[in-house]
Amino acid sequence: MTRIEIFEDRDRLADAAAAAMAEALGAPGARSVVLTGGSTPGPAYDRLSRAPLDWPTITVTLTDDRWVDPASDDSNERLLRARLLVAGAAKATFLPLKTAHASPREGAASVDSALRSLTPFAGVLLGMGADGHVASLFPGDPDLAAMLDPHGERLAVGVAMSGEKPYVPRISLTLRALLDSAIVVILVSGDEKRRVLDRVRDDPAFTPPVASILRQDRTPARVLWAA
Repeated sequence: MTRIEIFEDRDRLADAAAAAMAEALGAPGARSVVLTGGSTPGPAYDRLSRAPLDWPTITVTLTDDRWVDPASDDSNERLLRARLLVAGAAKATFLPLKTAHASPREGAASVDSALRSLTPFAGVLLGMGADGHVASLFPGDPDLAAMLDPHGERLAVGVAMSGEKPYVPRISLTLRALLDSAIVVILVSGDEKRRVLDRVRDDPAFTPPVASILRQDRTPARVLWAA
């Protein structure tokens, strides 16, 4: 089980997340990074955007996104464009997950092909939901076993229905894709989510999607948490 690194406040949490991704992208040969949406990572992206990296050689993509217009407040792409792809990081290449296809299932085939040219990733930054989901890999999804197969064929999949608001279709990277990285960092805040992490540590029978990251030994992983 991956150790939980505890930070005294969310500013220091953001510092640590930005530093982890900057370190990953500063490694020799690094050329791609996968980043999460949500409210917690915004301050980390503000910091990372100012990191002195060779941004023109770096491609940025997302762990998952909602199948909405990229201008929507619900779009993870919108978050990255506003908080990360500015300052020096504006010179990076961005690979969106939302495509012009009619559905995420159709779009996933195109995204899957594009992702294969970027792997292995230098780093993956994940969030985690209160139900233990990561990316858009939700407990109870009928296709979850295939999505969490570390040796599965797919790197990206369409998700017919979200397990949390907004209840819209999504597109998501699979576990196989998320683990095809030099490091995976999970960024978590709040006591409710800390209890999920503690239960994964203490109860082997508790197997939410995040457990597939925390209990594997293929890819180094870190968990960063603050209240």
